Amino acid sequence: MMDAQHISPDDLALYALQALSPEEMAAVRAHVSGCDVCRAELARAEGDLAMLALSVDQQPLPAGARERFVQRIKSESKAGAVENRRAEPIAIDRAPRSRSTGWIGWLAAAAALIVAAALGFEVSSLKARLQESESRMAALQTSESREKQVAEVLTAPAAQKVVLTAPKTPPAPTGRVVYLAARGGLILQASNLAPVPAGKAYELWVIPADGSAPIPAGVFKPDLAGNGSVVLPEIPQGVQAKAFGVTLEDAAGSKTPTAPILLAGAVQASGE
Repeated sequence: MMDAQHISPDDLALYALQALSPEEMAAVRAHVSGCDVCRAELARAEGDLAMLALSVDQQPLPAGARERFVQRIKSESKAGAVENRRAEPIAIDRAPRSRSTGWIGWLAAAAALIVAAALGFEVSSLKARLQESESRMAALQTSESREKQVAEVLTAPAAQKVVLTAPKTPPAPTGRVVYLAARGGLILQASNLAPVPAGKAYELWVIPADGSAPIPAGVFKPDLAGNGSVVLPEIPQGVQAKAFGVTLEDAAGSKTPTAPILLAGAVQASGE
């Protein structure tokens, strides 16, 4: 490792790469602390390594890569170490020697290892980012396609536009009666009536004011629009009416009303 006065440039490069054994690292550290020549040479090696590290993206090395690299450096540096031990000693006061080109090969090997690792991880990272971009692009294309279809439906001239509202409640059945008691004349006009079942009909009733039994005043069936009427039925004359009502009876009519009363209206007293 060392000649009579200095550490070889190759070993300084290995020290900068931390590729020596712990004992060798300690020996170099102790020597350069008191040797200006070796300390300057080490500084140049560390500077070159720093520039090399800054020239590539920092990526973690694959497992075992550093160990394999260190073992290769150690195995190839043993032969050079023997020859360095035979070199002629260099005087301490000798001017700093020119940078040796022997350890530049190690730097090139280190650069190749770092670059290869960086490129490998960069390719993997690029693939992952590419897959993510493709997924996002597919999602955007799906969204844009749906939005386009929505716009086409909304703006198509042939599209039918319908306003929906809550269904209206069917109009309630109603009836109007005009009654002339002295003549026994009666007219009923009803509307919004529900259709009657087969064999059934609506029947109009006069409720006498004296409390006697209701008087049947004719049967009728509504038309398709729900309208029905009774005009001048045969009823007794002079009967004062208290109210009128409509029930659902057999088609032939009934002598007494059947509950429930579907339509009912009281006669207003005179002057009301």
